[in-house]
Amino acid sequence: MQDPIRREPDQPSEWGEGPGFQRQPPSEPLFNLPGVVVALLALLVLIHALRAFVLSAHADLEFLLTFAFLPLRYVNAGDLSQMLGGTPLPGGEGAMVWTFLTYAFLHGSFMHLVFNGLWMAVFGSVLARRFGVGRFLAFSAVTAIAGAGAHLATHFGEPMPMVGASAAISGYMAAVARFAFDRAGPLSMMRAHDSLAYRQPATSLARALVNRQVLAFLGVWFGVNLLFGIGTISFGGNEPSIAWEAHIGGFAAGLLCFSLFDPVPRRR
Repeated sequence: MQDPIRREPDQPSEWGEGPGFQRQPPSEPLFNLPGVVVALLALLVLIHALRAFVLSAHADLEFLLTFAFLPLRYVNAGDLSQMLGGTPLPGGEGAMVWTFLTYAFLHGSFMHLVFNGLWMAVFGSVLARRFGVGRFLAFSAVTAIAGAGAHLATHFGEPMPMVGASAAISGYMAAVARFAFDRAGPLSMMRAHDSLAYRQPATSLARALVNRQVLAFLGVWFGVNLLFGIGTISFGGNEPSIAWEAHIGGFAAGLLCFSLFDPVPRRR
């Protein structure tokens, strides 16, 4: 019996195969998380579970002071020693370097982790599909460091530690705004084939900043952070304050550094 799907070699299929045709890659579901995002989320959950269920209260405090970003750490060594009664901070001088990054792996509560995890899943996935693993991880580090730098500049010498991946996630949001709203991009109304939407050439920063969708996105993002910053929106009780300056630092770094990491040639 004849194979019902067999066709002559020169007969084009319903997908348009024929001379000079290049088959499109299979569709990639929007919420099929890239492996690097899944790995980061798993690491964040593992670290928080270790702190919550394994470490004692004293050990957790030592862990927090060793790896959280603490502006107090950068006060003059003599003044710091006097303030602490001669007791050194955990981590020593090395923590003055590594905490610019390690704070992003810690979270203040389970809900803090859940909210950051959801935003990372959405925006981190879009960016990881475009950047690939290496560029995505490097970009994450740069935006997290930028967030810590912005926090240090505005909270120098303060004793409250900062934790959370929000600065890096803010950087993801800014980077996604650089290409996702472009014609045929992932968030465009004229979206291309799923796997191709993440590889559409991005416009310049100057052109992106006159795109109405991008401007609306930026306006909402900065408006929400401003409301958090001036206390109009709060979680009440004794919840730690939101480090909105770190969010802005990460967002600005993501917006400005996107082109340095983007593997897709820019549209001219």
